[in-house]
Amino acid sequence: MSGKLRVAVVGLGKMGLLHAGILSFLPNVELAAFCEKSAIIRRFLKGAFKNAQVVDNVEKLLGLDIDTMYVTTPITSHFPVVRTIFSEGIASNLFVEKTLASSFDEAKALCELAHKFNSITMVGYQRRFSVTYRKAKELLDQEAIGELISFNAYAFSSDFFGSEADSKAHAAKVGALRDLGCHAIDVALWFFGDMKVSSVKFEAADISFANAVSFECVTLNGLKGKFNVSQSMENYRMPEVGFLIKGSLGTIEVNDDKVDLKLENGENFRWYRHDLNDNVKFLLGTPEYFREDEHFIESVLHKRPAEPSFDTALKVDYLIDEIKSKAAS
Repeated sequence: MSGKLRVAVVGLGKMGLLHAGILSFLPNVELAAFCEKSAIIRRFLKGAFKNAQVVDNVEKLLGLDIDTMYVTTPITSHFPVVRTIFSEGIASNLFVEKTLASSFDEAKALCELAHKFNSITMVGYQRRFSVTYRKAKELLDQEAIGELISFNAYAFSSDFFGSEADSKAHAAKVGALRDLGCHAIDVALWFFGDMKVSSVKFEAADISFANAVSFECVTLNGLKGKFNVSQSMENYRMPEVGFLIKGSLGTIEVNDDKVDLKLENGENFRWYRHDLNDNVKFLLGTPEYFREDEHFIESVLHKRPAEPSFDTALKVDYLIDEIKSKAAS
């Protein structure tokens, strides 16, 4: 593939605007079209991107010679939007914000469509592009803390701090598990491999809308992990994900800002973001967003697989459905 990729963005909320801003900077990208239901936002887009087509329905993007699409609509709409894109032949390469779909069955169907059309796909689990998490993965791969014993993971925000567990404020969302906990699940799968759910605890009547969930998992080689997810945790104005990993030689503690390595022999090491060359060519949001968009665009240009792909993200949807099933049993 030569020249610029013609890219369309579907859904211009916070994440759509963030990705559009980054894509507008990348030299091999032409922002060719936008799809957005809001008339106010469409008027803004027409003024800001005068050479782009702006439509209110994804089917109207047909025939615009789109190479690649970003789907940043609400999670509940991912399945019908992506299915339409594939079935109508609007574009073959897709980036979808997390989670891939609203259920494992929907995500599996989208994976099958992607295989059918030989698509390059990616899902927006941006912590795989964080310098702190990459450093932690490097230490794990080097067996810096020896044989792994256990891990604790958390995903916290203060979005609903002070509200009741069954508050109707959560009804418009997809619950803490899919909205925030998915990031901790994805990192755990990346770090430790496939796992099964062993137990679940939650307070709301319906786990799908619960703002706090805790659960335990075990990997295929027997490593046990505990997860604590809450959107009503005090003092987390910005969402945060973190891990404490115990090994026979020490521990690794990692979050969005730093990595701590503490060894049994008394040696301690700490790396902050700025110690790990956390620099990008264009900063919008946090640096990992630029890295993930650059990775996906380069993957499409060079016709090579991107990660995390639809198939990789499918495992997150599988575990979320398993957590819900375990909660209902």
